[in-house]
Amino acid sequence: MRNRAPFRSGELFYNITVMAKLSIRDISPAGKRVLMRVDFNVPLEDGNITDDTRIRAAIPSIEHLTKAGARVILMSHLGRPKGEKNPEFTLEPVAKRLGELLGSTVHFASDCVGPEVEETVNNLSDGEVLLLENVRFYKGETDNDAEFAAQLGKLGDIYVNDAFGTAHRAHASTEGVTHYINQCAMGFLIEKELKFLVEELESPKGPFVVIMGGAKVSDKIKILERLMEKADAFIIGGAMANTFRLAQGYDIGKSFAERTDEAMELARGILKTAEDKNIGFHVAADTRYAREFAANAPTEVTAPWAEGGSVPADAEGIDIGDKAIEEFNDIISKAGTVIWNGPMGVFEKAGFDIGTRAVGKAMADNADALTIVGGGDSVTAANQFGFGDKMDHMSTGGGASLELLEGKELPGIAAINNV
Repeated sequence: MRNRAPFRSGELFYNITVMAKLSIRDISPAGKRVLMRVDFNVPLEDGNITDDTRIRAAIPSIEHLTKAGARVILMSHLGRPKGEKNPEFTLEPVAKRLGELLGSTVHFASDCVGPEVEETVNNLSDGEVLLLENVRFYKGETDNDAEFAAQLGKLGDIYVNDAFGTAHRAHASTEGVTHYINQCAMGFLIEKELKFLVEELESPKGPFVVIMGGAKVSDKIKILERLMEKADAFIIGGAMANTFRLAQGYDIGKSFAERTDEAMELARGILKTAEDKNIGFHVAADTRYAREFAANAPTEVTAPWAEGGSVPADAEGIDIGDKAIEEFNDIISKAGTVIWNGPMGVFEKAGFDIGTRAVGKAMADNADALTIVGGGDSVTAANQFGFGDKMDHMSTGGGASLELLEGKELPGIAAINNV
């Protein structure tokens, strides 16, 4: 068992560029049992996988290990079975799809711990792959229970974490298990996430532009504060823009916004900080609004806010307006580094997606800039509009990306050996 203090949540993240982590490149896995945490939490409909992106993302690390002669044991969660064995959340369809993608048999274990699983693991041949059943069938997974983690630890000689999407959770398969395996490394996927979300942002090529959208200012306040130390300009859209405009005294009609006194004070404080630091803080200049919240509903655009624009009392803002798109496109076109986190509007509905599509296209068109999409809805939007393959990096972690950008320690990464 490794002699290491357990993870404590809420601590600030150390500088990964200074404290390098052991990589899958650094280990010698031939003939070893490599227990690897992956993120196979894929969408299913009637037992069929509808999007295998997360499975494909793990293949480079898996193939690297199998080609080196490792016996690869994969573990993942799927859905929220709440600590109970629920066939609705079985990983068996994933094993089948992974085998198709690898072009070889992927064995499947009907459990993730216990004597039978241990025997199956020990019977693997070099280069073979085994996928364990859903680790969240056990409550000990999310509780980071030491006994459950120790059972997982019996299955591997080496541990590899390549599940960035769960790295912000101190679970048994992401943090607890590392107390029972001496050599713990990161896979190629996590390595890439750290490269773009940490190393590339240490000294970003300027102008450094941060695009923020989504629902709440309070959800992104720590990211805003941290990136203000480096960013040259911020672009603010989505419902976040409504909160800022409300804080400035504008009429936003029925638009979603954080309407508490605390949120107003928070928004005004951010605007004041940006002014004091001479940072370009560009809240959407106008707003597209609708009186009906439905796809292809009729929409109109306010006059620019600075010229007395307002959202009618019976309408709500659902996207950024035409002037905002023009201004944002100009800023993005001149950027050296762009990071995008959060849509500009309700892009899931036809007719409400104009601003989000425009921002994605502007990033894709700037071939000279380093473009990073920070997970969650932004990745979904970029893929939906066909810009995903034109970005330099599309993060695989929503919550993990946010916490990393906030400067928090991610337990699944903290647990990996330092070089």
